[in-house]
Amino acid sequence: MGDFLTKWGGAVAGPKTRWLTVIVWVLIVGILSAVWPQVNEEEAGGSDLLPASAMSSEAAAILEEQFPNTAGVPLLIVWNREGGLEQADFTAVQELYAGLSEDPVAEQSLVPPLAELPPPALLQQASEDAEALTTPVFFNEEALTEEFQPALEELESRISALTGEAAFSEAVGEEGLRVRFTGPVGIQTDATELFSQADVTLLLATVALVLVLLVLLYRSPILALVPLIGVGFAYGVISPFLGFLADNGWITVDAQAVSIMTVLLFGAGTDYCLFLVSRYRDELQTERDKFSALKLAIANSGGAIAVSALTTAAGLLTLGLAYYASYDRFAVPFSTAIIIMGIAVLTLLPALLAIFGRAAFFPFVPRTEEMIREKEEKKGKKIRRLKTRSRFSLAAGKAVTEKPWPIIIACLILLGGLALIAPRIETTYGLLDSFPEEMPSREGFAIIAEHYPAGEIAPADVIADTEGEPVLLAETLAEAGYIASVSEPVPGEGNPDIQRVQVTFEEDPYADETVARIPELKAAAAEALEEAGVVDASEKVWIGGETAVLYDTQEITSRDQAVIIPVVLAIIAVLLLVYLRSAVAMTYLLATVVLSYFSALGLGWLIIHYGLGEPAMQGLIPLYAFVFLVALGGDYNIFMISSIWKNREKMPLKQAIAEGVSETSSVITSAGLILAGTFAVLAVLPLQVLVQFGIVTAVGILLDTFIVRPLLVPAITTVLGRYAFWPGRLWKK
Repeated sequence: MGDFLTKWGGAVAGPKTRWLTVIVWVLIVGILSAVWPQVNEEEAGGSDLLPASAMSSEAAAILEEQFPNTAGVPLLIVWNREGGLEQADFTAVQELYAGLSEDPVAEQSLVPPLAELPPPALLQQASEDAEALTTPVFFNEEALTEEFQPALEELESRISALTGEAAFSEAVGEEGLRVRFTGPVGIQTDATELFSQADVTLLLATVALVLVLLVLLYRSPILALVPLIGVGFAYGVISPFLGFLADNGWITVDAQAVSIMTVLLFGAGTDYCLFLVSRYRDELQTERDKFSALKLAIANSGGAIAVSALTTAAGLLTLGLAYYASYDRFAVPFSTAIIIMGIAVLTLLPALLAIFGRAAFFPFVPRTEEMIREKEEKKGKKIRRLKTRSRFSLAAGKAVTEKPWPIIIACLILLGGLALIAPRIETTYGLLDSFPEEMPSREGFAIIAEHYPAGEIAPADVIADTEGEPVLLAETLAEAGYIASVSEPVPGEGNPDIQRVQVTFEEDPYADETVARIPELKAAAAEALEEAGVVDASEKVWIGGETAVLYDTQEITSRDQAVIIPVVLAIIAVLLLVYLRSAVAMTYLLATVVLSYFSALGLGWLIIHYGLGEPAMQGLIPLYAFVFLVALGGDYNIFMISSIWKNREKMPLKQAIAEGVSETSSVITSAGLILAGTFAVLAVLPLQVLVQFGIVTAVGILLDTFIVRPLLVPAITTVLGRYAFWPGRLWKK
């Protein structure tokens, strides 16, 4: 492997090939960008995240077929005034809908005849306290989300002109009329606007953070730019490649995936760059010729970089096994980004380093001892030598070999204590729970929830195939103690044996207790079918609506976790086993990474719940965090443990461990800070799911960087001694 990597280094970064490598990358980026669309142009997203086989999805398909909605996609206009809506407010509603009937806004499909209702009838549609009124406007189902924005702006302008008040800027809870847009159209539009503003902010914040950290850590302006150039070129290939896949319908990408991919690329990509740069700096202190030093750097770090990239890509690719689309959409973009970044680090980065040479490290240029002496003779004064090891790395290397048991016990107490918090985490799958509280569509929804009966916010659809039997469906469901009301059955248009009833829950339809009632509701409907003589009744009942969607989301994401977590562990176990040739090392490396993951969940929950005051963690976070932390956390272990394995070839075990820890500590600490920092940048986004994901991932990386990798893993290796290498060749040494 070392001989191959040495030849590889000469092929991509030799005196005659370095410029050719850069030119090839420039041509590839230019050609792909010219012929293929960028990934941002192909964002499709969509809110259909559940598979077609989910009960709520099947219910939605039956509703569309048998009970078609010709009205369109609804926008809900929420009118609210503390103390009660006034006559002028109802007049404004009537004038607005009269205008919409005569002069529709863009993509408008239907409006109810509210202008024709007498004021008393309109008042009856308001909430019981008369402080809130919800009126719909329907839009074409074929319209794209971005096409709704001009229509909403026109609506806002008309309402402001009719009311003469700052109804949209007035804060909830203050006096005066407040108007908010919510419902499917309002939520989609707000979400799109949030991401359109966040993409540029995220990119600028990530680049600025990485640049600042690189300058602070390496104190070289040129060296700070080199990794960013590498990441930039990699993104120049990744973006059109993913855009091409999305354009052909082979993958689906959404704004959330692109945002996290950007962070991953800068974080993990910069880490891989630092692994090579750090090794190159070390080799330049023993090799006069920069090309020879670069070959040695690639030979000594290229294998670890390649295995790390493959491990991370394989771990991320397992998300493709998920049924839940929000997971599945991450698999190909993320794994592709890591692979292309790994290729860039082993081709383009060596070429750039070969071009800059020692100047890349200015003003702290690494030189051999002979070169330093020559310069001292020329200048006639002493020249400061660069430190190859920090005090922390030397102390860590000494401590883990001299006092391994105290370190192991202390680490297990700390990490184990945090891990015990993880089972107590409260989770939520509500979409609006992830949005900022001041977002208009969330405020509008909150007004509806506050002024209307809880269950009316989102009634559930119960659909049953009666097979022509006289089924007492509505009567049976009405007997359930958790149901407030049940509508009369409606037969299907194409098949009258299909019946639909709407049920309104007594409690909040988004509450965990209500979501847990969905199986009971289905069982009650199936019981009514059985009593009428319908065979296989449970297979002929479907529950639709948002409560059923939440139930299916919980069930399917739980299934995804049960499938993906073992597969990720198995893949990483195989890669570690092949690379290290040690079943023992593979076992304890995996165990420490899993422990680090649960510790990160526990510490992340403390920050999210007690620090930020959030009542629940987004339910998608645990699996996201697991895949990222196990895959990325394995990188640092691979880089450090591979150094110990190489040192063991030529020195005693304890010395090999101490040297391995000390020589990799600085670069891994730098890499960990940068990776954690880039994920922490997600906190600038307004979406709670990304903020929380950034927090959990960042604290997990920091725990791995400062506790697991420099202390726990080498201490365990010390205690195990030569058995850490079993059954590999080094075990017999």
